[in-house]
Amino acid sequence: MKTIVLKLGGEIVHSPELDLVARDLATLVAGWHRVAVVHGGGPQATALQRTLGLETRMVVGRRYTDPATLEVMKYVVAGQLNVDLCGRLLANGVMPVGLHGASGHVIQARRRPPRVMQGAGPEPVDLGLVGDVVGFNLPLLGDLFERRYVPVLACLGCDDVGQALNINGDTVASQLAGALGADALVLVTSTPGVLRDVRDPASRIPRITRADFDAMVADGTISGGMIPKVEESFGVLAGGAKSVVIVGKLRAGDLVSAVLDPGSCGTVLVAG
Repeated sequence: MKTIVLKLGGEIVHSPELDLVARDLATLVAGWHRVAVVHGGGPQATALQRTLGLETRMVVGRRYTDPATLEVMKYVVAGQLNVDLCGRLLANGVMPVGLHGASGHVIQARRRPPRVMQGAGPEPVDLGLVGDVVGFNLPLLGDLFERRYVPVLACLGCDDVGQALNINGDTVASQLAGALGADALVLVTSTPGVLRDVRDPASRIPRITRADFDAMVADGTISGGMIPKVEESFGVLAGGAKSVVIVGKLRAGDLVSAVLDPGSCGTVLVAG
């Protein structure tokens, strides 16, 4: 039995690819594997802000969350997207349970204090109603796993006095994987894994250790935006997860293969 955390970006929730993911999830759950899903919703939140005439303010890639923006995140992430995602999973044989930070305090958070951010100058930056994860309600998740439900967590945390806080979805997924000691954190991306040649899907690298990564950065095999993505994944391994799997451009059965036969699909990152 494996424990798996699956991170989905907001863009996949309304895509045809989700049905393939959902059917593979049903297969994993039927095999008594424990699966939790974490999803974001950045693109949809930005679109609703635009519709409402609200400014989307980004600080080195992070969304500044004022009270109006937090309301948008509630409507979009904990509302529409969570419901739509659960509906698609249900239609494909999965029994999802939609959750957010205030649901049984499943994502426990504390408001992030102002801090210096790389690329944002020397002064501490206040991101507003943004939270840092301080814990999870693991007994609640364990009860759901035992009954073969799939927790579907929106990336909104909650503090001890009931204040909702916006949290980056990748952060929630990686910290949940660490807290659960997950066998795999699976990141569904727009590429079929880490590629030696970004123009050639057949150049997929099946398995990368930390030493491999350092060597591939040095020789230019891994470059650009893939470097921080992979670097962050190795940070997840240090936090308690046993592996990180990067997959994308999925076909039927790919997700099952990526989890049960590491390296057969996508790219698996391991500590050593």
